[in-house]
Amino acid sequence: MYYRQLGNTDVQVSLICLGTMTFGEQNSYAEGAEQLSYALDQGINFIDTAEMYPVPPRRETQGETERIVGRWLNESGRRSEVVLATKVTGHSPPSGDFGHVRNGPRLNREQIMQAIDESLVRLQTDYVDLYQVHWPERVTNFFGQLGYRHFDTDCIAIEETLDTLADVVKSGKARAIGLSNETPWGLMEYLRLARERDLPRVVSIQNPYSLLNRSFEVGLAEMAIREQVGLLAYSPLAFGMLSGKYAGGARPDGARITMFKRFQRYTNPQAEAASDAYVALAREAGLDPAQMALAFINQQQFVTSNIIGATTMEQLQSNIGSVEVTLGKDVLQAIDEIHRRYTIPAP
Repeated sequence: MYYRQLGNTDVQVSLICLGTMTFGEQNSYAEGAEQLSYALDQGINFIDTAEMYPVPPRRETQGETERIVGRWLNESGRRSEVVLATKVTGHSPPSGDFGHVRNGPRLNREQIMQAIDESLVRLQTDYVDLYQVHWPERVTNFFGQLGYRHFDTDCIAIEETLDTLADVVKSGKARAIGLSNETPWGLMEYLRLARERDLPRVVSIQNPYSLLNRSFEVGLAEMAIREQVGLLAYSPLAFGMLSGKYAGGARPDGARITMFKRFQRYTNPQAEAASDAYVALAREAGLDPAQMALAFINQQQFVTSNIIGATTMEQLQSNIGSVEVTLGKDVLQAIDEIHRRYTIPAP
């Protein structure tokens, strides 16, 4: 396993991070515990979860992923080996999918303090290493929206959110803070306020990044490097589209896109055509399609860690194995040629 520095901290995190959002929905406790133990045995020290998980979000299962991770931490006795990350749920309008979280989550002081305390109980720990804002309070372009339309809405100021996160750090409940699904403006606003008010700097940004969605490169990649706020890349296989299992329109039983129709952002015609092209390239080059897609992310300078998720041990083993795959110039050139034909088909 390889390790990279987490922002401006002295923490080293594994290049592969184990994502857990299937735990409690597609994976049982026993399966999740097996994944966690295997991942640590392979050198992974970075585990990512969220109070909202599992996905898809439902009132009946909310928080179950953290409970599974917490039970494993307690029963395994391996908390000291883990860099543990979780997230506070972002703002949900009344008609949104997240009203079951605190009757409509807001990124204000009262709710953030409640959220971290509840996460720590579920995780059976006194602190998390990284506490992240899952998505912005304001209405902006994330979760599949590429273009930007401006809305002046009543929302909690970033200043209040950051003030509260500073107190979370000061209390010892989190070692560092990060963002997720954030824009260049949002990241710079957090950094500006931290600098001007001597508050904690965010150390990471967890955004989608894959061969089907390279939008991070447009405005955030340079910032990630220059400001030491590296990318924690999520959905690196675009919900499995880049693994080849959906090639040619296939919908295998038990697969996430087959089971959950809400993830249509990855299955539009352009995304399907691009996925088929990348899968074909990998096979022509003698590479496993999923490992090629992950290796592309692993080689990016602005990436701190690549968040993989698996429902089977076979998938997990293959995904972790991507750290030993190095893409040559010919493959990288061919990837860019496909990217020029299918530019950001699944934001």
